[in-house]
Amino acid sequence: MNKTLLKAGGAAMLLALGLQTNAQTRILLDTANMDKSVKPGDNFYRYANGRWLDKNPVPPSETRWGSFNELQENNYKALHELLEEAAASKAPANTAEGKIGNFYRSGMDSTRIEKEGLTPLQADFARIGKIKNTKELMQEFAYLHTQGLGQGFSFYVGPDDKEVTRMAAQFYQGGLGIPDRDYYFKDDQRSKTIRQAYVDYMVQAFMLMGESKDNAHRLAGEVMKLETSLAEASMTRVEMRDPYKLYNKMEVARLDQQEKEIGWASLMNTLGAAKESTVIVGQPAFFERFNKELTATPITTWQAYLKFHLFNDVAPYLYSKADEMRFAFYGKTLRGQQAQRDRWKRVLQVIDGSIGELLGQVYVARNFKPEAKERMVALVSNLQQTYADRIQRLDWMSEATKTRALAKLNTFMKKIGYPDKWRDYSKLTIVPNNYLANAKAASAFDFNYMVSKLGKPVDRSEWGMTPPTVNAYYNPAFNEIVFPAGILQYPFFEFTADDAVNYGGIGAVIGHEMTHGFDDQGRQYDATGNLKDWWTEADAKQFTDKANVVVNQFNNYTVLDTVHVNGELTLGENLADLGGLAIAYEAFEKTKQAKEGKLIDGFTPEQRFFLSWAQVWRANTRPEEIAQRIVTDPHSPNELRANGPLSNMPEFYKAFDVKPGDKMYREPKDRAKVW
Repeated sequence: MNKTLLKAGGAAMLLALGLQTNAQTRILLDTANMDKSVKPGDNFYRYANGRWLDKNPVPPSETRWGSFNELQENNYKALHELLEEAAASKAPANTAEGKIGNFYRSGMDSTRIEKEGLTPLQADFARIGKIKNTKELMQEFAYLHTQGLGQGFSFYVGPDDKEVTRMAAQFYQGGLGIPDRDYYFKDDQRSKTIRQAYVDYMVQAFMLMGESKDNAHRLAGEVMKLETSLAEASMTRVEMRDPYKLYNKMEVARLDQQEKEIGWASLMNTLGAAKESTVIVGQPAFFERFNKELTATPITTWQAYLKFHLFNDVAPYLYSKADEMRFAFYGKTLRGQQAQRDRWKRVLQVIDGSIGELLGQVYVARNFKPEAKERMVALVSNLQQTYADRIQRLDWMSEATKTRALAKLNTFMKKIGYPDKWRDYSKLTIVPNNYLANAKAASAFDFNYMVSKLGKPVDRSEWGMTPPTVNAYYNPAFNEIVFPAGILQYPFFEFTADDAVNYGGIGAVIGHEMTHGFDDQGRQYDATGNLKDWWTEADAKQFTDKANVVVNQFNNYTVLDTVHVNGELTLGENLADLGGLAIAYEAFEKTKQAKEGKLIDGFTPEQRFFLSWAQVWRANTRPEEIAQRIVTDPHSPNELRANGPLSNMPEFYKAFDVKPGDKMYREPKDRAKVW
């Protein structure tokens, strides 16, 4: 739950490092993409990317378009070919090729899906319609969770933060149809518009289910009132950045007495966790409110809530009327997306999200070279040593805390490319002619797999991302940094590139993930992954003071005229960007290229390093998408991810002769420096 990601534009997928590309003809830092009319010290992001940004508007099917998306399109082509071949091969149904081929065929069979309409949901609707009391209502909630359709609240099994060798049953707030609790209360026009659009979507959905217009309006209003109550009892995203606030271990027997309507013992039994005597509750106030609403809200409203959210969850697997209805709210209204992606892309994403390790097995067998992993291991080790050097030189940290910080750094688990051990999907049946059934079967399979971990040793070899994913993450419970095959490719990494380009790309990514181990959240976990205070009081205060400089810096950035970045929400990612870039730069300075100082295309090695960094983040983004991300995303907007860290680095000032009066110039006393 506390996993921290690199993330830029969602769960995109890329070609793996080593896949055959046109690297021989690619211009790694193309001056045609730059806008040299902009002073580097005024807006380095525009200086490095301005002409590219002007020539690459966001396509109708996207909410943003940048370096990640260009690479994603290349990867889509490779994965598309893979799936088309698997679907045509008629491979045995129990093989990886057979399962992904069947899943793909079922998703592409739009003719059959259109004929079925809402028929696949009728049995579920009928079951929900028979609910007579709170006990049966909670049984339905529990059943839907076992099917991977978690409604009302969130349940998962993961390492106990204070005892990470033990898997624990954990409950979190949830149950909302709008992406963030703040949307239910904000009075700005955009939030009001979103709330009304959400109610309108519910009205349309209820009418599609057969309700009259009047009934649909009534039910939508009742569901909105219920969700608003749940939102009121939910923590904000900033509050949830404190792992101690989220760690509330409670006895099931006590909860059963305190919140009788939930019926915790019965709930745990249905979820397959009956043997657990304790659970971790992320937000106790939320479950107190949930328990209250079980009786305060009429059963008929809860039935409407369940039917709508079931419809909402599975609409992408249903006929076009349901799918487009959902897209109109979540795509167009919330994010500004004008058109859906091609169907094959949407089906591909579902397969990667459902049986991604099966897809990944076929993917890496074709596309990932062993030498890529070896090269990456060497890079990680280089950055790790540089980080250690920087920790030892810190003038604000005591020797006692330095020793513990180095112990944590030196015990990082490094996962690169793909898992050493693949998940076993032999008991999962995927058929060639029922898309929704396949999606539900995969979800139920995942749930059973998750619950089966209770009572067993924690498996630290597991991955939290699929191999084709273009992202990376740090997981504090395992004290691990993870780089899937998907991100190990240009512009992050390129075999033919000079060191400046690679260190400004994948080097900064490596440093970013390492720094997550020491950001405002990650620093609260020790070398073994346990939530434990290993800092002296004075050092913790020093860190907080330095981190607050970053908070204030980003709080003062404005986007969309009057909307400010939330410096508290984005602190962890901003610290990781700042630390990662500084560490990568110092590591780069040790290379032969940096020491020789030869110009390439008129740029010094140091200038190429910073240009590579800026190139990674280039993207045009729709205003609606920016506005949503300001509320929901712990990452700052791309332009600020590029410029923000640079404005704190003396090395950048020197490389591009940034002086007082330049817009990015910050007085030395105001510059942030932590790690």
